[in-house]
Amino acid sequence: MVAAWRLAGRVRSLGRGHAGRRAVDRQHDRQDAAQCRWWKRGADAQAIGRSRGGRGTKIHLVVDGRGRVLAFVVSPGQMGDIRAAHGLLANLPPSALCAADTAYDSNGLRSFLIARGTLPVIPNNPTRKHPHPFDEKFYKLRNRIERTIGRLKDWRRIHTRYDKLANNFASAVAIAAILIGWT
Repeated sequence: MVAAWRLAGRVRSLGRGHAGRRAVDRQHDRQDAAQCRWWKRGADAQAIGRSRGGRGTKIHLVVDGRGRVLAFVVSPGQMGDIRAAHGLLANLPPSALCAADTAYDSNGLRSFLIARGTLPVIPNNPTRKHPHPFDEKFYKLRNRIERTIGRLKDWRRIHTRYDKLANNFASAVAIAAILIGWT
């Protein structure tokens, strides 16, 4: 309960105009921006992150040989691609090969794929000191992933992400992936 003298001071300050007003128009005391780095009002939990191009979201996909989506995850825009790879691939049965782009180049992912009996077809990062060999012929199969992403981006709701909540956006991606794989 607010003390009577505080309440009286607030009521008196209302008549002074903007100069004497002290954030009375706000409904809550903690409505200002976050003061600490680790508290960002839930944007990261909703897969909205800051990247070079502004606020964004990434969709990480695993597709089969026909371009049908097997698994996907939605992550904030600033999160690295390699963090999503282990979670996506661990829940799927091993395949003969895994074609991915340079962002997925890491020793951990390569050893994980080799232990499963999967041939990693990942080009080397230009900063890698000890490059790994990869087959460029098999790497051309990666265009199926790019075509699937292009077909997903044909859906306006996915391309512009109107949804604030990550669950709603992931549901829209799942519906679009089902319809794309069906046709």
